[in-house]
Amino acid sequence: MYYGTDISASGVLTAMHRLDALANNLANIDTVGYKPVSAITMQRDPVRREDNLGFMPSNDLMERLGAGVLMAPSRVQFKQGAVETTGNDLDIAIEGDGFLVTRTGLDGGAESLALTRDGRFALDATGTLVQAASGQPLLDTQNRPIHLRDDEPINIDNFGNIHQRGSVVAQLQFVDVADRHDLKPEGEGLYRPNASAVNSFTVGTGRIIQGSVEGSAVNEVAALLEMQGASSAVSANIGVMTYQDRLAERAINSFGRIG
Repeated sequence: MYYGTDISASGVLTAMHRLDALANNLANIDTVGYKPVSAITMQRDPVRREDNLGFMPSNDLMERLGAGVLMAPSRVQFKQGAVETTGNDLDIAIEGDGFLVTRTGLDGGAESLALTRDGRFALDATGTLVQAASGQPLLDTQNRPIHLRDDEPINIDNFGNIHQRGSVVAQLQFVDVADRHDLKPEGEGLYRPNASAVNSFTVGTGRIIQGSVEGSAVNEVAALLEMQGASSAVSANIGVMTYQDRLAERAINSFGRIG
């Protein structure tokens, strides 16, 4: 009976984790460039594999009962958000596949790079093009910060070329990675690529749209329905745990009177 409680407890914990992830997605429904996170569960390994005791006579029964569930690594859903026009020359949206590259450290190494689809930019006091949310500098195709004049119009074409005074003064580094699972979300619209992702950088195939931003990719209705399902799973598993407690109490009270 306590094994049944353990299985139900695993259902409660995983469903609550899903609720947390879904609530965070809903909280970012208006966040520019936000990509929803999916909380994924996986089946727990059979007991004989976990304890490496394949000869135990209880193994067959345990496997018929099941082993419960565990949380698998969460995954980001890199789906397209709606393109929203802002009219701001330092706002850009990415339509299609690709990321812009920022630097989050001063050492200049690959470990200091981060990717983003949050296209809200600004010029700091030195004229450096930075991400508005994090203040991190945007990099050009040579991994250098981009410096612009704040007293001249700025035009950015679909390939990321930045024009001032009728000529190209810089080009945004616009890349994609072979496996999106190699990107770790870090907040403020940034994703940290691992070494494999950095080594697999290719040119982004999407297009850059000036004067717009990409909206959040969260589907509000779908997220609410998923939250309802996760909430029902919590309630159902707590109900089973309560039933297990009643069975245990009845067994103790009944067997305690024998003899």
